[in-house]
Amino acid sequence: MRYAQGGGFTAQEQQRRERVRLDAAERFERGDSNGMIATDLRVTVRSVERWRRSWREGGSAALESKGSQSLPRLSEQQFVQLERELEKIQYRPHLIDGCLAGTGLAITAT
Repeated sequence: MRYAQGGGFTAQEQQRRERVRLDAAERFERGDSNGMIATDLRVTVRSVERWRRSWREGGSAALESKGSQSLPRLSEQQFVQLERELEKIQYRPHLIDGCLAGTGLAITAT
């Protein structure tokens, strides 16, 4: 999912991150230290501390992915249309100047 659509991670990346959290839960059950878990899973100790707190309160289910935190602001069709329009003006600064004229803003060299 794209950031403009309300999410930053693909479904595959969300699954990978969830697997890391669930691996940590297995380690919590074994009694491993936060530092050891963080080193082995290549995450920060602070993340492991946060996960352990959630795990204590809600078990492994508390570490499962909850999905995107917000709804998409644009439909897929609107997003594709926006991308096309942005591609058109990407290398045409004179078009940007024309758009800014109506706003009272101007591009100034720094």
